[in-house]
Amino acid sequence: MSAEHEPRRGSWYLLTGLLIGLALGLLVAWVLAPVEYVDTAPASLRPDFKDQYRSMIASAYVVTGDLGRAQSRLSLLGDVDPVQTLTLQAQNALAAGDPDDSAYALAHMADALKQSPNEASLSPIPELIPSITQSPAGSANLTPTRRPAAALTLIYSPTPRPTRTPTPTVGAAFVLVSQEPVCDVNLSEGLLQVEIQDAARQPIPGVEIIISWEDGEEHIFTGLKPELGNGYADFVMKPNVGYSVQLASGSQFVTNLSAPFCQTDSGDSYFGGIRLLFQQP
Repeated sequence: MSAEHEPRRGSWYLLTGLLIGLALGLLVAWVLAPVEYVDTAPASLRPDFKDQYRSMIASAYVVTGDLGRAQSRLSLLGDVDPVQTLTLQAQNALAAGDPDDSAYALAHMADALKQSPNEASLSPIPELIPSITQSPAGSANLTPTRRPAAALTLIYSPTPRPTRTPTPTVGAAFVLVSQEPVCDVNLSEGLLQVEIQDAARQPIPGVEIIISWEDGEEHIFTGLKPELGNGYADFVMKPNVGYSVQLASGSQFVTNLSAPFCQTDSGDSYFGGIRLLFQQP
């Protein structure tokens, strides 16, 4: 009798051992000694970490104006279309409230990349490695030298500095040069369109516009819709609400703005929009 049940008991022992081994393996791999990623490539980061990385690159570009270095850093993320990715992230930052003003930096760098002739050829950042040189007194000095990072297949080559994007002249307040109602059935009802130009009549991206009304306030930026112009921004006004507009960098305060009453050729009524043009003197 015992001999007949011996093979069945052995198979149960084997199955039990496998389950215990699997459980112990999962415990070690997930709890006791989980895998830690160190010095991983930026392209392998989570999407939210990639957004933080882009924000830091954009903030550095606003301070230094070094577009070539910004391009090299962005290339490490492996974005298919860096300009579109930056523009979308800037729009999301504005929708979320943008507590760190990162939307301005992202939009500013996206516009500069779009105008750059070298946008498609992003080169990696050269790696700094120390080399030891002997001084006359016999002491060793560490001198940093540059070489391309071994993990990168692209070859670092300096690129010509692109033409800088126009930015507002410090201290020069903008002036409202035109304000006109817009009756166009193809546009959204109550569309407030704002265009910003410098003294040379060139559009300026990244300008912050403050729109306020009795119950709230909204901040928008030019350049987030480049297909409509680098100095363009818009906002949808509610019917029968009065709005005020001012540029954060300094301008006259435009008040009592409201969606005008318009009619189609067939006599149907609708709310039109307003177009404002600000220029530096």
